[in-house]
Formats: sequence, C-alpha cells, structure tokens
Amino acid sequence: MIKRNKIKNLLVDSEYGKKVTVMGWVKTFRNNRFVALSDGSCMQNIQIVLDYENLPDALLKRITTGCSISVTGLLVQSIGKGQNVEINAENIEILGDCDAEKFPLQPKKHSLEFLRENAHLRFRTNTFNAVFKIRHVLGFAVHDFFNKRGFVYMHTPIVTASDAEGAGEMFKVTTLDFDNTPRTDTGEVNFKEDFFGRAANLTVSGQLEAELGAMALGEVYTFGPTFRAENSNTTRHLAEFWMIEPEVAFADLEDNMNLAEDLLKYVIQYAITQCGDEIDFLKNRLLEEEKNKPQAERSELDLLQKLQFCLDNNFERLTYTEAIDILKASKPNQKKQFKYIIDGWGADLQSEHERFLVEKHFKKPVILTDYPKEIKSFYMRQNEDGKTVRAMDILFPGIGEIIGGSQREERLDILINRMNEMNIPQDELYWYLDLRKFGTAPHAGFGLGFERLVLFVTGMTNIRDVIPFPRFPKNAEF
Repeated sequence: MIKRNKIKNLLVDSEYGKKVTVMGWVKTFRNNRFVALSDGSCMQNIQIVLDYENLPDALLKRITTGCSISVTGLLVQSIGKGQNVEINAENIEILGDCDAEKFPLQPKKHSLEFLRENAHLRFRTNTFNAVFKIRHVLGFAVHDFFNKRGFVYMHTPIVTASDAEGAGEMFKVTTLDFDNTPRTDTGEVNFKEDFFGRAANLTVSGQLEAELGAMALGEVYTFGPTFRAENSNTTRHLAEFWMIEPEVAFADLEDNMNLAEDLLKYVIQYAITQCGDEIDFLKNRLLEEEKNKPQAERSELDLLQKLQFCLDNNFERLTYTEAIDILKASKPNQKKQFKYIIDGWGADLQSEHERFLVEKHFKKPVILTDYPKEIKSFYMRQNEDGKTVRAMDILFPGIGEIIGGSQREERLDILINRMNEMNIPQDELYWYLDLRKFGTAPHAGFGLGFERLVLFVTGMTNIRDVIPFPRFPKNAEF
C-alpha cells in the first residue's frame, strides 16, 4: 500500500506543491467538488478539491458521507477560510463504500443518547474523537507518573475466589451447566465441580493483592478492569470500569494524601499540555450547552478554568468531623435544601454534601479524613479514639468523590477483631492476614476510578460517554 500522510501533519505543513497521499473517511461532500476528509489523527478535517469534470460519474456517486477513500494530489495553500492548506486531487480510490441512506451519522448534531446507541460508530464524531484521545493521554500519564517515581506496575487478578472485599455485588464466574447444575447432598450448588473447584467472581478491586506486592516491592500500582453487579442506572456508575490503585509500604495517611494530590495534578497538567485542541473543543461544546440552561444552573467556570482550578489550589484538608459541623450549619442544610439532611455525626456523605464543600464552602478541592469506622471498610487503620479510621476521600468540583483510600490496618489483632465484627471469614483471607504475621509494616494506598477522572477532565456529564463500550444493567452491546 502507498505510504500515507497523516492529516495532522499536513495541516501544519507549508511545503506547498508537493505530492501527498491521504486516506480517511468522508465527513461531507459539497457541490460534487469539495470533500472534508478525516483520518482520526486529529479533530480537524482536510479539504480535498476535486476536478469533477474529469472524474467519472460512477466514482462521484460513490463518494458519500462515511465512505473511506484514498486521495493523491498536490498540497496547496488554501484560499478559503478556516484552513491553511488543501489538496488538489489527482487520483481518488474508494477504499470502502458506505450506504449513505442507512449510515447513522449524518452531517448534523446528534444527541449523546443517540450516539450511545451507536457506540460502534461514535468514535467518528469530533466529540468522541476528543474524549478518547484525552482518555488515552490520561492513561499514559498515569503510567508515566508512577514509572518516574519507581513504582512497579502489578497485574492483579480479574478472577477472584473471595468476595470478602465487601464492595458490593459481584459477578459470578463459572463453567457449570445451568441446565444440569451439580448439587451437594443439602441441595446447594456444588462448586467443587466447577472450573476452579470453588466459587469464583470477577474482582471489584485489586487492592488486597496489591498490598501483597507492596510488602515486598515497596511501591506498586494496579491499573485494570474491575466489576460491580449493582443494579444502578445513574450517570456515575458502570458495571465494568477501570481502577488505578497504588499501595505503598512504610507510608502513613499524610504520605497517601500527598501522593494522591500529586498524581491528580500531574495527570491533569499532562492532559492540558498534550490535548489543548481537544480540551478547547470540549470547552466550547459545554459553553454551547450551558446557553440552554437557566442562569442559576450554569457553571461558574468553563472546562479549562475548572482544570486550572485544581492545579492552582492546594487541596483543603480537614476531618470528617469538621466537615459534618460545616454541613450541619450550612444554609442548604438549615433550609432543608439538601436531599439528605445532615442531622449529626455518623452520616454517610452524599455527592450533594461533597460538592457543597468543594464548590461553595472552600472553593477548592477537598480531602476529608478520619471517617467513622462503621461506614468504612474493614482494612482501614483504626485511630486511637476507637471510633474513626485513617481514611481519606478526595472531592472534586462537579464530581464529588474522585479518590478513596486509607492507611491500612497493619496490626493483626485489631484487624482480626474488625473482621469478626463485620462477619468477614478469616479462612478466605488467610493470605491477607499472613502479611500481618510475617514482617508487618505501616502502609497505605488509594483507588482512583479512571472513568471518574476522564469524566472530570473532559467535562462530559455521563460516565457512559467516557468508556468505549459501556456496561450497565440490561446492556452489554458490542
């Protein structure tokens, strides 16, 4: 195949008169003469100018929105508005025909819901070109951040034999025949006949296994798919999503907060630097959408300002107890404008409370620490007061919680007592307890939901729009 030139490079090329070859998909075809061509290398199209008088009618009829073509011609300076260069076509080859009448993506604005239903084609739109370029860059930035700091990238299991993480409903993994399921004498499913010889599930977190790595390698992180079978159809939840989970030996809660803040600022700055065009496009898209909202519902910051807001401010750090006092005394709580009224200590904070602290009270990102142990997981280190744990949540504007983590409980006796209180079987997690028997050490870590991060950086409002093929209740298309 002829070597092709990427449109991204040609748009900034000033070597006029040279012969080039581009390959891509037709966005529009006007007056049988002007083709707007995209090859995915950037959001911009390049204009192809056809000498239609010398092209056969049969070829012209095949050039339709969505078809794939190869064009060879001269790169020339454009006399039209909106582009610096264009290509005077000398030869055109149809690489892939497109049924124009049935092609879903016509040259008009489509709703995000419509594009979700056509997720196999939505990558061709400017919006999703931008979203998934940013997703790629953020993923690269995560690896770059940890690699520069000497962390070891660890692949933790997707299939787990334990459901003791306590993080919600899990998807079962089995090879048993549903029509002829083996049973025990008591009528229960006989998992000894299953592939793994025991019940198995898709993981909800790589954290516990990552702790094993940290206790030998010092600093590790996971970055992989996780699964939760919760029947949730909100704009913030998926059944399949990606998690970033570092675990650090010889670290306390303060170290954990510093690492998390550094990570978020690094990847956001990286995206701003590498994806200026994409962020600018999404910023303008959001501004257009905001025009249709009542003034009171419009954001005070545009997308770039919101990202810069997180870079320019040191994250406010306060305890859960201090946050409860602020929320109890707040006007929305006093006037019962919160959906969930804060009556006192022990309440599990909702997104509306988290966003109030960030967007209204402190006007900066917030890190909350030292939550009641009753609303947090068994593995979090207990404070001396016996009521709270060394937990931390990072709260962002528009998102609420973006990171959750803690210093881990390294004391064997206290960990066992907590597991007993929460009815977590020790035999399933003997290996986790062994960490506390054989050279225990203080350690800490956190989880960052990757889609939450992409949601924040792109300014999209539905988490299903920041993962290529979303999985949610009653939907596993593509």
